[in-house]
Amino acid sequence: MSKKPAKKKVVVTTSKKESSRSTASAKTRTAAPSQRALTFGRDNYLWMGIGLVLVIIGMLLMSGGSMPSPDVWDEGIIYSGRRTVLAPIVILAGLGVEVYAIFKK
Repeated sequence: MSKKPAKKKVVVTTSKKESSRSTASAKTRTAAPSQRALTFGRDNYLWMGIGLVLVIIGMLLMSGGSMPSPDVWDEGIIYSGRRTVLAPIVILAGLGVEVYAIFKK
């Protein structure tokens, strides 16, 4: 049977000046709010703004479509390429920019 050597304990002593200083700093640390780094930086918010503007532009491109006269039906007004193709592409591009802004480090 072999015995393992016991781990040595280390005792650290401090003078009274150091211990009073450490308790005083501990009190001030708990009283002051902790400083944390922000999750998003300036560039992230800039990209989020660009994405939001693209989504708003896409919604504005999709709006409208009322007939000039209730007696006339014009498919070109309702089903125009601007409303069915361009506006959704711009909105999806804005959402893509938003995802990029969130994941950008």
